[in-house]
Amino acid sequence: MELYLDLHSQPCRSVFLLAKAIGIPFEFKLVELSAGQQYSEEFGKINVMRKVPVMKDGSFVLTESVAILKYMLQKHSSSLADHWYPADLQQRARVNEYLSWQHMNLRAHGSKVFLLKALFPVVMGSEVPKEKMDTAVQDLNQSLQMLEEKFLQNKPFIVGDKISVADLVAIVEIIQPVATGLDVFEGRQKLTAWRDRVKKALGEKLFAEAHEVIMKVGSLPQQMQNNSNLEMLKPKFQKLFS
Repeated sequence: MELYLDLHSQPCRSVFLLAKAIGIPFEFKLVELSAGQQYSEEFGKINVMRKVPVMKDGSFVLTESVAILKYMLQKHSSSLADHWYPADLQQRARVNEYLSWQHMNLRAHGSKVFLLKALFPVVMGSEVPKEKMDTAVQDLNQSLQMLEEKFLQNKPFIVGDKISVADLVAIVEIIQPVATGLDVFEGRQKLTAWRDRVKKALGEKLFAEAHEVIMKVGSLPQQMQNNSNLEMLKPKFQKLFS
């Protein structure tokens, strides 16, 4: 199996973490987004959408992180601990409920804060307007509150007493704005305790390995300065943040 990844990307980290955690052998194919490698002719033949992650299992190519996660879980279900993607109908529905919710909530809001803090200045050549940043952080806080109140409640993990793929998808999204210097765990004891349990369940070493690149995001603007595709991003940022 080949996994085309850039660990700056949250969905890539969730795929990487799951494959490592459940022991799926794979070849790591780095696609450096900051260098514009997703726009290369070679990568375009693998994924016409020019996004990562991409999984190649023999001749079968699959895009979209949630689809890849479910594929890996279902392919290896016979040898996999049930808690990752429970066979129980209602517990699996809870995992799928979170995976469906997060796209337009925690993922969208965490990504927006990250883009504004880490990339907006280098792409647009100016600081982020304060009101835009304040609104983005407020939206993120609302998603974090919903994660705590609806999905975690008083449980150790999103689906009961053991870690599931839902927890992986959640933690990588939360670390994205954290990497820019925004401490979203401050004053959130429940969320902090959950993060620590996720780290322990995965193993501190694996967790650190997956997040090493994103925690050095301060060097990303410098890497992008010589990116010939930087101008292509300006219209996208103008559309996103106008």
